Amino acid sequence: MILDTCGLLWLVHDQNKMSHKALEIIKNSPVLYISAISSFEIGLKYKAGKLLLPAPPKEWFQEIIKHHDISIINLDKDICLKATELPDIHRDPCDRFIIATALIKKMAVITADTRFQEYGVTVYI
Repeated sequence: MILDTCGLLWLVHDQNKMSHKALEIIKNSPVLYISAISSFEIGLKYKAGKLLLPAPPKEWFQEIIKHHDISIINLDKDICLKATELPDIHRDPCDRFIIATALIKKMAVITADTRFQEYGVTVYI
């Protein structure tokens, strides 16, 4: 199971935004993953003042990764190339990396963005 950036923020700060099914999947998932691109996206939003965190992004990530036992999927050439090959349904480059990761790893994603489904990705909100 991959948490989209919004899914990660919900898990950490507001689980009420997640469905009971998504929370159950997280609870029963042997491993939770995020894409490394989520750290970039959160860092940018924090720097722009669009995201408040209780600590700077580097410290925040270290704590939540440890606390929630989350594994990070790094961007490799296959994921990067797959992101460029996707149809232009979704133009957000960060989401395209997450979609490419989900397709290559054959994993579902917890996200509020239903456009992920248009790529054949299973989505839980």
